[in-house]
Amino acid sequence: MKVLINSLIFSVLFCLISNTFITVIKVRIMEPKTFFLQPATIAQKQYEALRMYYLENKTAKEVAEKFGYRHRGFTTILTVFNKRIKNSDVENLFFKPTGKGRRTTQKVKDAKSTVVELRKKYHSVEEIKSILDGQGLDISEKTIYNIIKQEGFSRLPRRVKMVKSTLELPEKLSADKSFSLKFSPENFKSISAGILVLLPYITRYGIYEAIKKSGYPETKTISRISSILSFVALKASNIRRYSSDDRWCMDRGTGLFAGLNVLPNAAWYTSYSHRVTTDMNIRFLKSLHKIWLDNGLLGDTSNLDFTTIPYWGEDEHLENNWSGKRGKALASMLAVLAHNPDTGIINYGNANVMHKEESYEVLEFLDFYKSSRSGGNQLKYLVFDSKFTNYENLGKLDHNGIKFITIRRRGKNIVNRLENIPSGKKKKIRVENIVRKYAKRWIVEKAISEQVSFFHLNLVSSSMVIKVDFDLVMSILTHNIFRLFAMDLKRYSHLSDQSLFDKFILNSADIEILPDVIKVNLKKKRNLPLILEEMGKFNSYNYPWLNNLKLHFFGASYS
Repeated sequence: MKVLINSLIFSVLFCLISNTFITVIKVRIMEPKTFFLQPATIAQKQYEALRMYYLENKTAKEVAEKFGYRHRGFTTILTVFNKRIKNSDVENLFFKPTGKGRRTTQKVKDAKSTVVELRKKYHSVEEIKSILDGQGLDISEKTIYNIIKQEGFSRLPRRVKMVKSTLELPEKLSADKSFSLKFSPENFKSISAGILVLLPYITRYGIYEAIKKSGYPETKTISRISSILSFVALKASNIRRYSSDDRWCMDRGTGLFAGLNVLPNAAWYTSYSHRVTTDMNIRFLKSLHKIWLDNGLLGDTSNLDFTTIPYWGEDEHLENNWSGKRGKALASMLAVLAHNPDTGIINYGNANVMHKEESYEVLEFLDFYKSSRSGGNQLKYLVFDSKFTNYENLGKLDHNGIKFITIRRRGKNIVNRLENIPSGKKKKIRVENIVRKYAKRWIVEKAISEQVSFFHLNLVSSSMVIKVDFDLVMSILTHNIFRLFAMDLKRYSHLSDQSLFDKFILNSADIEILPDVIKVNLKKKRNLPLILEEMGKFNSYNYPWLNNLKLHFFGASYS
C-alpha cells in the first residue's frame, strides 16, 4: 500500500513538472509574429488594436471582435487616444522609456530642489554636502555634482574667504533643533571641522573640568559643557554675527565640537547669555587663572590695558569712551584686559568699568590675582600706560611689593626742567631690562585688536545680542585655547589668532563616528602634516562630552 501511494505521488509530480516544462518550451519556441498577433499586456493590446484601426482601415466593430473588446469599449479607447494626441500627451502612452544608469532614489529626488537652490546661491559641492548632512539628507558629493551638471550649472569661479562668508541660504531651509548626540555610527561632511584640533587642549589643560564646575546655566537638552563649547565653536570658526545665522548652525562639525548634532540658533545664544551673572564670569576666570598658573603659563609680568567696545543700540545708560579705531569718543563699554607678554595668555578681563572706577582697576586685578593664585605670588611687574591709574594707586602697588613700569605723565613744566639741567649734572643710566619689558606692552594692544577683529567683540548690536561681559569671557577663553594650540606648533607660535585660523584651522573633513573612536579625515592642506603629527600625541585621550570616545585625525584622499 505504501509503495502504491509513493508511486502515485511520483506520477502526479512528474505530470506537473512535464506540463510546466512543456509550457516553458512553448514560450521559448513562440514565433515572432505571434508576439504581435497575441498581445500579452493591456498596453500592447490597445496599441495593436489602434494600429489595426488606423493603418489597416478596419472598422471599430471588426477591431473589437479581433481583440475581444465590446464595441462600446473600443470606441472609448479611441476617444481617450484622440484626446491625448490632441493635447500632445503621448509620453509613456504605450512604451516606458528605458533610463540609463541607476534608478534615482527618493532621497535624491527630495534633495534635488535644495541642491539647486544652494547652487543658485553660489555654494560649492562641498558646502552643499555639509548643509545637507545637517538636514539629514544623506547623499554623496558625486550625486550632488551630477545634479548640478544635469541642471546646467557651470563651475564656480575661485572665491575669496570674505565672499564665502557672506553667502546666503534659501529662506525655506532651516536648521534642525540642537540636541546631544547619541554617537551612533554614522558618516557626515563638515566644512568647519578644522576647529576639532582644539579639543585636545580643552582636555589636556583641565578646561573641561573648569567649565563643568563653573556654575554656568544648562538645560535638560543642552548640558553646561555643550553650552559653553557652543560659544567657543562659534568664535573659533570665525563666524561673524552679522553674517547669515542659518549657515553655521547647519554644520555637523561645529556641532560635534560641543557634543551636539548642530550648534543652536541665534535666539538660543541670546537667551543663554542673559542667564549668566557677573559672579559666574569671575568664578570661571579665577578657575582658568589657576590652570594657567599651575601649568607655568603666567610669568612675573602682566600687561594691562583698556579697550573700548562700541554699542549701537540704545545708549542712554552708557558713557562715552575714546575709540582709537574710529578716532572719536562714542557710547560704549570700557573693558580692561591683563595679558602675559611671553605666552600670550589673557588671564583677566572686566567689561563693566565705569569712568570713576578706571584708576582702581589695577587694584581690582591685583586682588583677583592674589585670590586665585596657586602657591606663592609670582607677580612682580605690572606694565601699563601713563593714564591707566593715578599716583595714589601707584603708591599702593609699591606698598604691596609690586613693581610697575610706565611712562610718567609729561607736562610742560617737566620738559622745561629737564632741558634746564646743566649737561655736567646729567648722568646716563642703562635700564635695558625695564625697557624690554615695557616694549612688550604693545603686545597686549595687538591681542586686544585681535579680540575686536577676530572674535568680534564690537558686534554686540547684531541679531545675536550677547551680554558684553560674558562675550568677553568667551573671547578670552577661545583666544587662550588658540594660544595653547600655537605653543605646540613651535615655529608658528608667534602667529596671530587670525593667521592660525587661516593656516591650520580653516579646513573641511569627512567625519566618521565609530563605536570607540571618531575619525576626522581632514582635507589636504600645506600644513596638514604638522597638524597630524601634533594630533597624534593625543590619540589616547578620551573626551567626556563626546561619549568618552577617542578622536583620531587623518589626511583625506582629496584636496
